[in-house]
Amino acid sequence: MPNAVELMKTIKRAALDTVNASKPVEICFGKVINVSPLKILVEQKMTLGEPQLVLCQNVTDYKTEITGGNIQNFYYMGTSPNENTLPVDPSHVHAMGNIQVTIHNGLVVGDEVILFRQQGGQKYIVVDRVG
Repeated sequence: MPNAVELMKTIKRAALDTVNASKPVEICFGKVINVSPLKILVEQKMTLGEPQLVLCQNVTDYKTEITGGNIQNFYYMGTSPNENTLPVDPSHVHAMGNIQVTIHNGLVVGDEVILFRQQGGQKYIVVDRVG
């Protein structure tokens, strides 16, 4: 009959094997090798395509709205924009209000990314770039 230490090791090993078999969430690193269609090489082992990837806003182009304050017009009297900048006469301002802008955050070839593998291993969430 095995001793208690061996029994505990066997139980721990069985529990660990069970967890690993369920493929829990895992953090992976990858490199973008193609943009259209998107392909990411994960840890130099496998290539993931668009159907397997879920992109977070951090790695996509998206539109957002910003609020601009009042802007005073300036003109330049010198030979460069930094020389002799004077306000327009008569002085006036432009109210900007809300402006829709596009944030260009899309992935490019060579970007290194952080991915979370979904439990079960079918989908990978591209969270952000490395660095």
